[in-house]
Amino acid sequence: MPEAPAARPVIRALRPLLLGYVLLGFCAGLPLYLHSGDTHQFAWTIKPPLTAAFLGAAYWASLVVNLLARREREWARVRIAVVPGLVFTTLMLAATLLHLDRFHLGAGDALARTVAWIWLVAYIVIPPLTLAAIVGQLRVAGSWDPPRIAPLRSWLRVALAGQALVMIAVGVSLFAAPGSTASLWPWSLTPLTARATGSWLCGIGLTAALAVLENDLFRVRPMLAGYAALGVLEGIAVARYPHTPDWSAPAAWVYVAFLATVLAVAFAGLLALRSIATHSH
Repeated sequence: MPEAPAARPVIRALRPLLLGYVLLGFCAGLPLYLHSGDTHQFAWTIKPPLTAAFLGAAYWASLVVNLLARREREWARVRIAVVPGLVFTTLMLAATLLHLDRFHLGAGDALARTVAWIWLVAYIVIPPLTLAAIVGQLRVAGSWDPPRIAPLRSWLRVALAGQALVMIAVGVSLFAAPGSTASLWPWSLTPLTARATGSWLCGIGLTAALAVLENDLFRVRPMLAGYAALGVLEGIAVARYPHTPDWSAPAAWVYVAFLATVLAVAFAGLLALRSIATHSH
């Protein structure tokens, strides 16, 4: 009998690309999350501080996803990080180009200008490199997918599908029409920060949607860890700036409840993975 085709391996070019994503997540998240109240030396000045913390938390959560994905050897376990990364970086590039006047490209001190130019160059370079890596990956010989060995529970897939729908819908709205849809958010956003927030929501929402399609705990393991980090970091951000959200409006409470569902889904998936690992030994 002929041998079964091997699972499609990760190409060599994806390793440095994922490392680049890790470095981007760390370097952008560091000032945004730890110095949320003082972003005058970042690529652009972000107010209120909770917005900077929100973006920083998303960057650090992406760091977790890409760091774990970089350890995988099969494309089926890596694409959940790479494909949303292409969408997010492309949208963030578009947001940057639409609001170049807000960036410290020719204003502020030397550090702010340097950071702004690094930001611009990074977002110009990363999307085409990611697209090229995906195209190269799809040309590699091997079966498209290995068998699924740990399907997600039905309720987990339903929850992820609902979360994906909400995040993508809100993300597209914030990106496409920031002036008229920013009121959907529990605190004030500028057109630039609305589009940056929308970029992240589209990227994270696509990650959740791909998790539903992958339907295998081992394929979505990096996403589950990043999801847990996202829920924890975003929750801490709200606790740091409790007076920023408008608690008299439903949006603030919906936001906190949504974070709770993100944490519930993440930890349920991670516990299921741990149970599988325990019973396999």
